Amino acid sequence: MWQPDGWDVRVRLGVLTPHADVGPESELRAMAPADVGLHAARVPFGGIGRGGVMDATIPLAPVRAFAEPPFVDEAAELLAAAPVAAIAYAFTSSAYVIGARGEAYMLERLRERAHGLPVVATCAAMVEALRVLGIARIGLVDPPWFDATLNDLGRGYYEEAGFEVPYAAPCDLPSGQVLIRPEALHDRVVAQVSDEVEAVVIGGNGLRAVGAIGALEATLGRPVLTANQVLLWAALRAAGSGTGAGSGSGSATGGIEGYGRLFAHP
Repeated sequence: MWQPDGWDVRVRLGVLTPHADVGPESELRAMAPADVGLHAARVPFGGIGRGGVMDATIPLAPVRAFAEPPFVDEAAELLAAAPVAAIAYAFTSSAYVIGARGEAYMLERLRERAHGLPVVATCAAMVEALRVLGIARIGLVDPPWFDATLNDLGRGYYEEAGFEVPYAAPCDLPSGQVLIRPEALHDRVVAQVSDEVEAVVIGGNGLRAVGAIGALEATLGRPVLTANQVLLWAALRAAGSGTGAGSGSGSATGGIEGYGRLFAHP
């Protein structure tokens, strides 16, 4: 008689996302089980306009500004007033620009504004996931709207974290969120990334990527990690939920299958 209304969830996660970007919420909702609630706060981002339209490449200044006070701090504080167990910072490129130390400082600042709630960020989550999987050499594929400079900063971020990055490049696809499809991304990653890497890292929370994870892992025979995939994994860990795909129906992440071998690692 009664229909699901979204109230009966085991855990609620907050998401900080660029104001005109629907990518993080779309992909997180696709992966998360029905008993995981997702609640987003929008943060002004100078590199994206009405309708989610961006320039062919995003400039570095608004990328850096996104991670700085006051807007993201105010959004975190407001989001923390809701009954969420953790907050996920759904933005990749700012960590490339401010580096791991700047990212760590930002996370500490946001946790304070969120009154002590756990706050996880995409690139820090990627590093944690790679270490859990025992990966040493990665191939980094960034969105086509990341220029060579931003991609080089991404390579430097992961090298500073201790990983070898024998391959790093923006994805050779049309520059525009609505122009990317999973099958095209799959084919370009397979064509671009060499066999010497142990895992593929796909950057960009606004890049349509999680639908290609299963196919890419099947084709490449290696782990494939994407921005929103690792962000969900880290947020659930921070919220105190097991992330094992086989952890049973009582787990907030029970049923996460088809989105990569990462979810087999609690």
